[in-house]
Amino acid sequence: MTEPAVDHTQTTTGPDAGRPPKGVDLDRLAAYLAEHRPELAGPLHARLIAGGKSNLTYLLGAGDRELVLRRPPLGHVLATAHDMAREHRVISALAPTDVPVPAAVLFCADEAVIGAPFYLMEKVDGEVYRTRQQTDPLTDGQRHDLAMAMMDTLAALHMVEPTTAGLADFGRPEGYLGRQVRRWAGQLDRSRSRDLPGIDELRDALADTVPEGANAGRIVHGDYRLDNLMASVDPVAVRAVLDWEMATLGDPLADLGLLLTYWSVLGDSELAEGNPVADGIGPRAGFPTGDELINRYAGRSDVDVGPLHWHVALGCFKLAVICEGIHYRHTLGQTLGGGFDRIGDMVAPLVDHGLHAVREK
Repeated sequence: MTEPAVDHTQTTTGPDAGRPPKGVDLDRLAAYLAEHRPELAGPLHARLIAGGKSNLTYLLGAGDRELVLRRPPLGHVLATAHDMAREHRVISALAPTDVPVPAAVLFCADEAVIGAPFYLMEKVDGEVYRTRQQTDPLTDGQRHDLAMAMMDTLAALHMVEPTTAGLADFGRPEGYLGRQVRRWAGQLDRSRSRDLPGIDELRDALADTVPEGANAGRIVHGDYRLDNLMASVDPVAVRAVLDWEMATLGDPLADLGLLLTYWSVLGDSELAEGNPVADGIGPRAGFPTGDELINRYAGRSDVDVGPLHWHVALGCFKLAVICEGIHYRHTLGQTLGGGFDRIGDMVAPLVDHGLHAVREK
């Protein structure tokens, strides 16, 4: 991947100079590859790719070949929240479809190798657009086309038939939305380290008004947004959809609602400026409005978009819980990379917007 990276093997000083980044034991990894994938055997080097706020992503050099390694974060790993096997399975299943994904190379469940389950995938050329520094140089036309390509790809994902892709048992579509509320409520309780006014009210309001979910049974990414895509602008294209750790079968409006949370709730507010998960996206950054995104998606899928207010409220709750979990890990010193100090500031505004959205008629 060509997103901004920090090469710890070259830039660290002091007692850690010359060592690979935390989370990867290159000696054990080399021994594992020599046994299971001898074509990848040989000297290895790794660097942490900056920007990941959940699972850790490394660029791995194996001889003349460059791969990408994904593993769970260091410490405070919530049950089911960082499932490497699910990521590996879904990108393998989607490889022959119209959804662009990196080619899967191998999955390893043995925690003894690097300290956690991990998988390897092919490196995809392109750029992950996540900051104004990256998106400001784009032309108005490129920003428009990139946003539309993002929506076309989401529509393509939701049009994939799970059974045909071999994912019929990938989730339980019935009751998906109710389980989402309960799941994120549980994640909140495990990450709660400070007073969060209104978040329990939002949780209860969502639980009391769960829609029937007429669109249930589609493949859902779970965290679909611009900076989870590898893209190019010459020509404009989505080269790969990344970060599938939350993928399942469920209601595709959950993807759309969360995307609008990033795009319109955060990306069209003062919270966007300089924020690592909201900078560089949305109308404030010169991209199309949320309504334009909805219209593009609706024109390329058979999903009934209907009223999205409940799904935006769910997106606000989910993102608030994720941000609180990252904030908690940051206070424990268990995050790698920069930009974490402002994540906790996003929780209160997300809760406030979610409360307004869930009350809409």
